[in-house]
Amino acid sequence: MSDIKAVVRVEHPDIVLSQTVEHDKGSKVESVSEAGTDPTSGKFFYHVESADFSTFEDGLRGDSTIGEFEQIIETSDEEAIYSFEYTDEAKILSPVVSAANGVILDMVNDGHAWLLTVWVPERTDLVRLWDYAQRNDIDIDLLRVNEYDSLGSTDAGLTDSQRDALLVALETGYFEEPRDATLGEVAADLDISQPAASGLLRRGIKRLIVSSLLDDSEAPD
Repeated sequence: MSDIKAVVRVEHPDIVLSQTVEHDKGSKVESVSEAGTDPTSGKFFYHVESADFSTFEDGLRGDSTIGEFEQIIETSDEEAIYSFEYTDEAKILSPVVSAANGVILDMVNDGHAWLLTVWVPERTDLVRLWDYAQRNDIDIDLLRVNEYDSLGSTDAGLTDSQRDALLVALETGYFEEPRDATLGEVAADLDISQPAASGLLRRGIKRLIVSSLLDDSEAPD
């Protein structure tokens, strides 16, 4: 059996933050996959690029998918990390992928729609996502799909530590939304510090994306 890595484009105004990006058309938002989300807090973290954060936050206030929000840190004049709480109106895709035993490895808005990098055990598991999209009038397109050996049986360029960290994170529910485990709990299971666990997960996810979605000539140094 080969695992599947797919890049999927989805578009609907009720997918989280879509209305905000439509309001601030020059903005870009991307999920922070390595953030230590507290599964009981209901907060989700995103990296935001915007030329005007006041315009971006005006969009948030009018976005029916977003409840409370907070700018956690401004990393530059046009980049910041935000935390958000979703409303009941928000269409959230990660539980659908989780129900198929999959993981959303990356989620970024291109200004018009969301691009999801999804890992699932088998190609047929993607059917759950298509069924959900059809039931909820979500436009969905498959942009790219790659098959590769199981995470547990290939290195994919991963170190042993990176592979162990990814498997522990997957098994404990760290990649689910809302998360069933915090970054601290993953670190504790691995018996390493939280920054070390974050680094292993971040580099491991990058290595998986490079190995499965890019040609060798496209891979970054």
